[in-house]
Amino acid sequence: MINREILANRYEIQQQLGKKAGRKTFLATDLVTGKSVIVKLLAFSSDFEWDDLKLFEREAQTLNSLSHSQIPAYLDYFEVNSSKYQGFALIQTYIPAQTLEQYLQTGRKFTEIEVKEIASSVLEILIYLHELNPPVIHRDIKPSNILLGERSGNSVGEVYLIDFGSVQTILAAETGTRTIVGTYGYMPQEQFGGCTVPASDLYSLGCTIIYLVTGTNPADLPQKDFRIQFQQVANLSPNFTNWLQQITEPSLEKRFSTATSALTALENPEYSEIIALPVGKPAGSKIQLRKNEDTLDITIPPVGFQSSMVFIGFFATFWNLFILVWTIGALSAPFPGNIPFALFSLPFWGVGFSMIYGILYGLYGSLKISINQQQIVLNYQLGKWKIPRRRSASRESIDKLVYTPKYFTKDSDGDKTQVPAKLVLWAGVEKFEFGVNNMTIQSEVELEWLANELSDWLGIEITSL
Repeated sequence: MINREILANRYEIQQQLGKKAGRKTFLATDLVTGKSVIVKLLAFSSDFEWDDLKLFEREAQTLNSLSHSQIPAYLDYFEVNSSKYQGFALIQTYIPAQTLEQYLQTGRKFTEIEVKEIASSVLEILIYLHELNPPVIHRDIKPSNILLGERSGNSVGEVYLIDFGSVQTILAAETGTRTIVGTYGYMPQEQFGGCTVPASDLYSLGCTIIYLVTGTNPADLPQKDFRIQFQQVANLSPNFTNWLQQITEPSLEKRFSTATSALTALENPEYSEIIALPVGKPAGSKIQLRKNEDTLDITIPPVGFQSSMVFIGFFATFWNLFILVWTIGALSAPFPGNIPFALFSLPFWGVGFSMIYGILYGLYGSLKISINQQQIVLNYQLGKWKIPRRRSASRESIDKLVYTPKYFTKDSDGDKTQVPAKLVLWAGVEKFEFGVNNMTIQSEVELEWLANELSDWLGIEITSL
């Protein structure tokens, strides 16, 4: 028990909460606010490594950039040089709750309804983290890093995600050296290779849930083809068992790829990554489809006049007139001083022409997809003129058809934003993407029908992410 040590003349240590690999965690009192805080200390010692400092600084920077009610808030970061400690300290808010690990150690059992609620709460946090720019990957989700508050009514309790000491951003992974961190039993295969993606956090969450429903560390459960065999020791519904199997798939291609898709499947048991969509052509659709054994042709015609085009048209007209006056004025200035002013107008001309092009494409533009036994070709056309944006790939390289229905994302304030449905046909590394918007396909039911037609003709199952 440590009582009187005061860091930065402000944080009075009350007790030590944990210790690992040169790090110590303390409960302290902020002498300015009188509130309890958490002090994470990285001490210079015989086993100190510079990678430890790199991760510690990254944790501080990441916490400072986050704003979520279920994640500890950053308060302070400073160097420590006292009689007892030398190193760096990170101060964050204190959350009065126990970890899932502590609950399990005291013998608490969790029902299926409770673990679903816990999983749902963690997925909501992961949606927030993974949809940041750049995405933030926790890399060490496990029972000891998830706090659970006291029960409240029918709720299992408030859930919090803590300990961002292993955190990594996608940008850091792409531009820096890879550090293998995590906890054995909760790390997917790709993480052992130093390659971590958002779906890696999903695997760790799945392993955490398996621990909650079995009471056994996932590393101690039998495996078959790298899949954790938990079914015999967990009394779960078939739907939830299937969900746990998919979120802990060792193969990235078969695992849920996003926290959003995992949450959708959890909340809607009838949801499946392999989905069936409407077969018949929607009434009123102007999309033309012709097919035989050798060829499939899809023509998406102009969407036609939209009321929004009136406003855009007026704005584009005034915009281009203003830029025209500016350009004439610039060119009339003495040479060569007029050249920089004229060049300055070029990006604005680009914006003006793009608005006009958008209107023209909506009125006269069409998209044609042709697939035969040799290749897939995508062509854009404006009236009778082909637009030089032709794309193609070999027929044999087509290997995946992914349909994503519309869904909602939620920010840290709880505000929802709708993300339109989209259809992606993968041909190797080439991606042919179609979405519901005002320029091409106008309804989700048309996109679903196209997905079904492509699936039927190509002989490829529709998957959803």
